[in-house]
Amino acid sequence: MGLARATRQDADDLTRFLREVDLTLSGLDAPTVQLWVERDPTGAIIGTTGYELSDDGRHVLIRSVAVHPQHRAGGRGTALARFALDTAAREGATTAWLFSRRSGPFWQGLGFALADRSDLALALATTHQVQLFRESGQLGVEVAWSRSLLGYSSTSLLE
Repeated sequence: MGLARATRQDADDLTRFLREVDLTLSGLDAPTVQLWVERDPTGAIIGTTGYELSDDGRHVLIRSVAVHPQHRAGGRGTALARFALDTAAREGATTAWLFSRRSGPFWQGLGFALADRSDLALALATTHQVQLFRESGQLGVEVAWSRSLLGYSSTSLLE
């Protein structure tokens, strides 16, 4: 898996890809949103991953974890998610959160459990996705997930 940190030059391709896989576009160009892209040999984006840290750095909102439909079922999504979790844990985050209405079983396989969306919104109040969901009224229908990152390593997911 060849991941590269997303840059301004990736913005159009990244926006197109995330729109195609139906993920939130809010804050993609913000310095607080950390994103990585994986491209195929032709330069097309085939996977993305990322997160946004809370102001205190203890909480992380995992976002933009996606694999192009033609490249799914090979473990790429798990590898992308683990990359974001590993990187956030190394930065000092102690709790990972995310919104997902469609991919609960995938995230449960990575140690996530259902969480209270109000707790997520409180811990990550200044993140772009939380602000967007509050402003649009979408927060009330979102499904929140969380997991501890204390003692986290991607090998702990196998336990």
